[in-house]
Amino acid sequence: MPVTPNSIITPQIPKAATAALTAANTVLTDSPTNTVTLVTAGSNGARVTKISAIPRATLTATLIQLFRSTDAGVTKRLFDCALIPACTITMGTDVPTTDFGYSEASPILLQAGESIYAALGATGNVCVLAEWGDY
Repeated sequence: MPVTPNSIITPQIPKAATAALTAANTVLTDSPTNTVTLVTAGSNGARVTKISAIPRATLTATLIQLFRSTDAGVTKRLFDCALIPACTITMGTDVPTTDFGYSEASPILLQAGESIYAALGATGNVCVLAEWGDY
């Protein structure tokens, strides 16, 4: 995208996606297992303003892990984790949502083609949501 000096560029294409996490990743190295692609930035980059997770079944407390990759998933670097609390899911109980805290005021900026992957620290059934805008 051509740019004009001294002009703000804002995200042009709003996007959202969900991913289901079920298998465990127990390594926090650059080669994690059982990750799921959550966000892939467009050709001009992206601004991620929300990532949250919600259990879809009874769950023991575990980490939701976020990894970034600039090389199509060959190398995935851990950059954030959040603890999702233990919960027993019934139709009469409130289901806890774990929010990573990203917002319009505190976004994640991704370069062109960069991706965010999500993983679960223990076997379970969790849905992760991301909202972002491509530049």
